[in-house]
Amino acid sequence: MSSSHLSKGSVEPPRQDGLLRLFSMQLCPFAHRVKLVLKAKQIPHDIVNINLMNFLLQYKLTDLGKVPALVHGEKVVVESLDICDYLDENFPENPLYPVEPALKQKDKEVIQKISTAVEAFNKCLFGNEVHTPDEAVTVLLEALQPLNDELSNRGTAFFGGDKPKMVDYMFWPWAERVGSIALKFEQKLPFLDNHIPVLLKWRKDMRNDPAVTELYVGPKAFWKVAECKIRNEIPDYDSILCA
Repeated sequence: MSSSHLSKGSVEPPRQDGLLRLFSMQLCPFAHRVKLVLKAKQIPHDIVNINLMNFLLQYKLTDLGKVPALVHGEKVVVESLDICDYLDENFPENPLYPVEPALKQKDKEVIQKISTAVEAFNKCLFGNEVHTPDEAVTVLLEALQPLNDELSNRGTAFFGGDKPKMVDYMFWPWAERVGSIALKFEQKLPFLDNHIPVLLKWRKDMRNDPAVTELYVGPKAFWKVAECKIRNEIPDYDSILCA
């Protein structure tokens, strides 16, 4: 496993027969999704981290030149949701979707709604339209309220029931990083107690999940990467993670 990020002049470590390989960037929220599923399902794998901005020319695994990308034998799967579905289907132990087709389809529909929350997160962190913490809260609440209501209607601690399942893991990477918006504004976001209370409790409970705990990095490192992106600079991921 490569703990540092491959860059210009780097060579991919040798692959081990029969072992899944995930091409990742350690602070990428989409790669984070896949790592959570791999941990939760206890699937043996190794990880090669890539600084795509410095390694793109040498990274020819897919025409897309992006992470995450999963290699399973001769098969290459890209896109975080497709990879996670592939893992759940091909490694049936510790299933993360409900067995009942209707409930599984419902979870997939909820996962699609997460994209609205991701867009709101990116708008607050990277966009030019959100200027104050109050504006950020307004944008986030509009996107998060449907997810709060969905979890409330389920009446369970997690979207997956009494423990995290696929919906929870697909949503968590942005819940872990939302604090980076507060770091941007240099103050706590003014959420009120009656704002998305079910999601706020969910976020606290998720921190106790073993997969989440093992992979937790937190918002500070992600904010440092975001600052580089805002300034059109190439981040040094390894230095950021060691800071």
